[in-house]
Amino acid sequence: MTNNDIFKKLRVALMLRDDQIVDILQLVDFRMTKSELGAFFRDEKHENYMECGDQVLRNFLNGLVIHLRGTKENPKNPMDVIAIHKQEAKPKEFKKPEGAAPNKEFKPGDFKKSPAAKAKFKDKKPTKKIEIVEKVQYKNGKNTKG
Repeated sequence: MTNNDIFKKLRVALMLRDDQIVDILQLVDFRMTKSELGAFFRDEKHENYMECGDQVLRNFLNGLVIHLRGTKENPKNPMDVIAIHKQEAKPKEFKKPEGAAPNKEFKPGDFKKSPAAKAKFKDKKPTKKIEIVEKVQYKNGKNTKG
């Protein structure tokens, strides 16, 4: 497992966006742009793919500790920080512009078959189920006769 894989898995597990990762790296005075960061998350075959070095991953992990736990002077609860990330990661509700046509809510009976489709299925006769495997009686080595 490469540093890139570890970085990707942490990003997904903690629901971090690129700008949040840049902020975490700045907590330990490590400057990196979003485009440099994006190169780590690309496919290995992509032309702009970059190997994540030990220094980058080390600084990210040190910054992540400060981000989640806080400092000695200002401690944080890591679960509260993760809950905030979860709220930010939720997709926002799409609001339609005013004057837009309302959505039609479909009910189970709305999608009825056309007469042609009904006739097609009406002509078919149910097929007899064919047994592929014979019914086998297992004795499991026990003597059934008294």
